[in-house]
Order: sequence, then C-alpha cells, then structure tokens
Amino acid sequence: MNITDHIIPYGRQHITDDDIQAVVDALKSDFLTQGPHIDAFEAAFARYVGSQYAVAVSNGTAALHLAVLALGLKPGDKVITTPITFSASANCVRYCGAEVLFADIDPNTYLIDLAQVKQLLESHPKGSIKGIIPVDMAGHVVDTEALRNLVEPYDCWILEDACHAPGGYFPDTKGNSQLAGNNRFSDATVFSFHPVKHIACGEGGMVTTNDTDVYKQLLRLRSHGITKGDDTYTNTMDIACALERSTEYPGWYMEMQQLGFNYRLTDIQAALGSSQLKRADTGLARRRELAATYATAFTGKSYLLGQSGNVEGHAYHLYIIEVADRLGLYKHLRAHGIFAQIHYIPVHLMPYYQQQGWKPGDLPVAETYYSRCISIPLYPTLTDEEQQYVIQTIDEYYG
Repeated sequence: MNITDHIIPYGRQHITDDDIQAVVDALKSDFLTQGPHIDAFEAAFARYVGSQYAVAVSNGTAALHLAVLALGLKPGDKVITTPITFSASANCVRYCGAEVLFADIDPNTYLIDLAQVKQLLESHPKGSIKGIIPVDMAGHVVDTEALRNLVEPYDCWILEDACHAPGGYFPDTKGNSQLAGNNRFSDATVFSFHPVKHIACGEGGMVTTNDTDVYKQLLRLRSHGITKGDDTYTNTMDIACALERSTEYPGWYMEMQQLGFNYRLTDIQAALGSSQLKRADTGLARRRELAATYATAFTGKSYLLGQSGNVEGHAYHLYIIEVADRLGLYKHLRAHGIFAQIHYIPVHLMPYYQQQGWKPGDLPVAETYYSRCISIPLYPTLTDEEQQYVIQTIDEYYG
C-alpha cells in the first residue's frame, strides 16, 4: 500500500490474534461479567506496576470518581490538579461537590508545577485542601516523591492520574526507578484502557493502591455499595433473617451499606486487557524508540518551540511538539492523511469551569502551551516509513 493511500492517526489500538482468541475464550466461558477474568487481570496488573492492590472498573473516569470517594473527598473540600489534562481529572472532584483549584504547568515537562502547588497550599487555610491529582501528561511521570515531601505538612492525599503512563517511571532521590502506580509515594493511582492507550480493553480503567481500607472501599463502591460476607455485615441476625426464622445468614444474603455505582468491568474486557498486558513492555519499548527518532529529527529545527524530547522513564502515550502556526500545520497534516490531535484545551477555559470563576489569563503557561501544542502520530504499529513521512510533511510545511 502506498503510504499516502491510508490515514495515519495520532494513536491507535493494536489487536492481535491472541487478543481475539482471549476474547473468544471469555465469550465461551461461564462468566461474561463478575467472573475469574476480573481477578486475573487485577492480579496481573498489580504485579506489573508493583502495587499491592488493583481494582478494575468500567473506564478511567470511573476510576477517578471511585478513587476520590474512597480517599474521603466530601462536599466543600478543595483539590489541586492541572489544567492540561482531559477534563475527567478535574470533573471527578466536582462529582463529589468539592472545589477544583488549578495549578499552572511547568513549560519544560508539561506536568503540574510544584512551585504553584506550594503557593496554593500556603495561600489556603490549612486542612481545606484535601488532595492533589497530578497527571502523568503524555506519559511523563510526575515525581511523586518530591510532591509527597511538599504536601506532607498539609496532610493531603495524592491521587496520581497515570492514564498516559503504564510502565513509565521516575528516578527517585536514591536512584531507584519508581513505576507509575506502585504507590510508593501516592495514596492511589488511576489508569485508563481506552483504545488509544498502551493497554486497550475497548473501555476500562484500574485503580491501584497499597491502602487496605481504600481497597475495600473501592470494591464496595464499584458495585452499588454492596458487600457480601459475614464479617462485613452491619444488619443484626434478627433483621437479616427475620423472614427465614434462621440462625445464620442465608447464602444469598448481601447488604448495600453505602450509595455506590455500577462501575464494573466485564470479563470480556478483562480478558482482552490481560492479553494486551502480556506484551505491554514490547509496545512501550517501541514507543520509546519512535520518540527517540522524533527527538533527534526535530532537534535544531528553527520552527520548533518545544517538544517532548527523550526523557528517562517517559511512557510516551503522546509525542508533542510546539510550533508557530499550529492551526496551519494541523490542516496541512490532515490534507496529507496525517490526523494529529491537540492535547489539551486547558480545562479551566471550558465553559463549565469558567462558570466556576476561572478565566483566560489565570494560568498563562498552560494557555501559551495550548496555543502551540500538537500531538503527532505515535503508537507501536507506526512503521518507520510512516514516521519519516510525518517528519518530512512537517518539514515541508515550514520549509
């Protein structure tokens, strides 16, 4: 096929025959949901990121919502996050009736600016800010060790949004690689299994944590707030078994102990996720190889105002360049079959958040970044030929 005969998207899923067979096997099994594939996927993913617990849910947004609830977020609380992310990172706070405080980004990393976080913590009454949701933007993993040291005096939890970064890491002060989601310094971490992510389930998400109480809360909340098990029941035996004249809880008995949700993942999706996870390292290695090629190709180009670069531990969900005349380049690429994307419109400029009081000019670094960022194709099945075509098409536009 001629390279100009097909579309090159910014990202895409990679489905193999093994993936298809895993789904077929799940479809032929006794369980399509709430079955053994869920437990298997959770256990494998927890091992992959080095966390004690993992809870699979229906999507990344559900993961964020359940995580902030499990961490105790309540109406009137405040949470800090970044404006350069998908809106779900902030929306989960609003679902709970809490207030979002945006901190600007570091122009070199695109991550939340820790100096801005410090300013927000110092400028609000101690105890009013309950948590921080840093985002591993594009796959660049936040230094949660530094963040933990910063927020410790303020008794804030850290919920890492690692939807872009499975397999990514940052080097800690002792030189050890700290994987996104191992929760060495975070209280919990969320991941997404949307088709363009590293691991695709169609839709799906995961919350990892090392906190047993948070883990138990997540399990209850994802399934209507319902629990089963004698050691967790709060109804006394006379209430639970009044109609049965029984001295024990019947086998079907269960309790809804709090208001939860139906945020469960299906066994079909979990089977696909487990299959994809088996080659996650291979896909990540290819992403890093492609990113290194981009970094070299764009170094020294006069039109380049910034780029993702070649960063240790980066998971490269996205490769971002910053350019002048971003709109012109976007249109030029599409005209040549290259479907780049913009990540992201700053969340604080969305009409909903402007209604909460945010306005243009509040976060100037994020707004400047947005005015010139563009995500170019990066996914494991992108060929070397396709990548060179992307590079050449960008060079041609500015040359």
